[in-house]
Amino acid sequence: MGYNNILTECTDGILLITINRPDKLNALNKETIAEVGQAIAAAEKDSGVRSIIITGAGNKAFIAGADISEFAAYTTQEAKVLSAHGHGVFNSVEQCSKPVIAAVNGFALGGGCELAMACHMRVASENAKFGQPEVKLGLIPGYGGTQRLTQLIGKAKAMELLMSADIIDAQEAYRLQLVNYVVPQEQLLDKCREILNKIMAQAPIAVSEIINTVNAYYDKKQDGFQLEIDQFGRCFSTEDFKEGATAFLEKRKASFKSK
Repeated sequence: MGYNNILTECTDGILLITINRPDKLNALNKETIAEVGQAIAAAEKDSGVRSIIITGAGNKAFIAGADISEFAAYTTQEAKVLSAHGHGVFNSVEQCSKPVIAAVNGFALGGGCELAMACHMRVASENAKFGQPEVKLGLIPGYGGTQRLTQLIGKAKAMELLMSADIIDAQEAYRLQLVNYVVPQEQLLDKCREILNKIMAQAPIAVSEIINTVNAYYDKKQDGFQLEIDQFGRCFSTEDFKEGATAFLEKRKASFKSK
């Protein structure tokens, strides 16, 4: 599939999605958000893709925010449609059955921070900066930022960052548990691949169910405990469990076949 604003490349089961608008510091416009959604949907159907990295082109920015020039004159209804569309795409990232890591290189502000938070994990380069500065525009985050930031770092600190528009560096993001690791810029993608290769050595169905059940903790419409019971039982019917249990008893490394 051809895209105008993102690049995709799959190597050894890892799909690299790169937001490719470096002249705009990879700012998100409607088309870019839609293309991210299309790439995630395609990855879900592609058995050759087992995990995903999302990053930004260049060294300055993961995504420096939304493309304000695109929506500056929007009406209330148009803004709600824009927000709902962004929520849908970012929810598809969060709910993707394959692990997704944000490789945050440089600025992750506004919609960029929101997309990073929708990923299952975040690895930051040493020059990364995070923030939700929408309040400076008289706005609030529109793609899930008020909810995911609170989930990740807690209510009081999320309130402070959202209302003050403060930008935090990579080390502070790590201290707040907003990111999993901070690494030198040149090691960023290698670190993400290291994590994903470790995950891809595990049982794929179980990995998918971990994503599903952990997400259920934050979904008011689901009973996460009941879902865990159901999916724990389901795992017993898979070839992965048979192979994993047999390998354990035979004291050998498991070789999982499911995708």
